[in-house]
Amino acid sequence: MSKPGPISAKPLSVLLSDVFSDAYAKQGFAARELVTRWADIAGPEIAAHSEPLKMQWPRPVEGQPQEPATLILRVEGPAALEIQHSSDVILQRVNRFFGWSAVGRLALRQAPLSRRASPARSRAPDPKSVAQVAETLSAVEDEELRAALARLGAAIKRN
Repeated sequence: MSKPGPISAKPLSVLLSDVFSDAYAKQGFAARELVTRWADIAGPEIAAHSEPLKMQWPRPVEGQPQEPATLILRVEGPAALEIQHSSDVILQRVNRFFGWSAVGRLALRQAPLSRRASPARSRAPDPKSVAQVAETLSAVEDEELRAALARLGAAIKRN
């Protein structure tokens, strides 16, 4: 009887890369890395208040070199002025990422960012409820295991 071969599971990003590439191409992005790695490119201070929406490329004129694109950023309202003052730095960082002068100017659109806030950290369960659950776990001999199960049970009851 022969052994089954190794399972070759592919990452979801590989399977959906064509789908995402098409969606990003419709927004003018040649590569999706500008969107997915925005915090690395622009820096955490700028990325916390902005996100790239699309790149608008001017129509090519025959016999003329290609004009650089306009990067359109969605910016939170209060941070728009600060982002506008940092536009030269942002342009340098984006062009350094691409390796050539792909972007010539920024256009800002004030709107709430589309990404969701990070989930709130869960707080520890109430010690009183942990003690109540621990009383029901007298059959568990290991003290550390009993304490962990009591915390788990109290957290489940809380939610």
